[in-house]
Formats: sequence, C-alpha cells, structure tokens
Amino acid sequence: MKSHFYAMLSRMKDIYRWGLMRNIKEESLSVHSLEVGFIAHALAVIENKRLCGNFDPNYVCAAALFHDTSEIITGDMPTPIKYYNEDIKSAYKQIEAAAEGHLISLLPPDLQDDFIPLYNLDEKTKKLIKAADKISALIKCIEEENMGNHEFSSAKRQTEKAIKDMHLKSADIFIDEFLDSFSLNLDELK
Repeated sequence: MKSHFYAMLSRMKDIYRWGLMRNIKEESLSVHSLEVGFIAHALAVIENKRLCGNFDPNYVCAAALFHDTSEIITGDMPTPIKYYNEDIKSAYKQIEAAAEGHLISLLPPDLQDDFIPLYNLDEKTKKLIKAADKISALIKCIEEENMGNHEFSSAKRQTEKAIKDMHLKSADIFIDEFLDSFSLNLDELK
C-alpha cells in the first residue's frame, strides 16, 4: 500500500509560525518541532534523574516531534485567537483531533496502532510537552530580541509567566540551567 503520511509530514517545513508577528528570522513548524523534541526529552530526563519521575524520554521526545503535526492541515493558529475563549479553544481541539486522525489514516493499517500513542497522551506527558513547547517559544522570543526585534518583548513576558504558572519543576530547572546560553553568541558558547 502506498502512503502519503511522510510526504505530508515533510510539509511541516513549509508552515511558518508567529504569523501575526514581525520576524527577523522565520521559524518553520519543522524547526520548532525538533526543538520541542530536544527540550521535552531533557525535561523527561530531569524529571527522572532529579525529581523521581518515571518517564520514557524517548517516547516523550517522539510525541513532542508529532505535537503540532495537525498544523499541516489546520495551519498555525495564532495563540491569541486559539485561546480567545472556551468555545474557540474547544472547537480548535476538535479540529486538531480530526486532523490528527486524518494523518494517522494515511498510514498503512498495520502501522497505525504504533502512531496512535504519539497523539493520545496521558496528562503528565502532555504537560511536559506543553512546557517544552512554551520554552521553545521563549527561546524564539529571546532570539528575536537578541537580533533587535522588540516585537517579541511582550510575548516573552507572557510566555515566561505561562511557564511559571505551570508549576513544573523540571521546566524551572531547564530554564535555570540552560536558558541563559541562548543569549550568547557562538564564540561565547565554547
């Protein structure tokens, strides 16, 4: 059976985030998803090593890589619109679920069961990936500000608050130990 699943996933590189903001450097959905995967993996490791967690970091990473694949079909809905009120938020969740179901349906039937767990996450894993997603957004804000783009200043403050409001110790540890490095240039990272 021929499958369009991976050809659809490759379209992530053609979807750009932060559509309502002036960007100095565009960020594709592919780049964002890879970064969220790295960060989610780190959060799972921090949870396990320092906070008595019980996560499979590889599963968390894989699920994070797939966390926004529905946007291949829906596009990137700007956060202020997506979360404007409960009705819109609920409707968008239904649209995302339908898009995810469609993507899974593109797989050969014998492979579908192995991909469903990447979309149907338990609450603890969802929270870890959401934190990784927010940290990735914060990194984008920092990078834009470092290039002189103050368009992201208010988004940075809102994202910092959203991360703090999650009360996720592993996210706090990641920010404390790794975030400052994103303000350094290449020579300073050595």
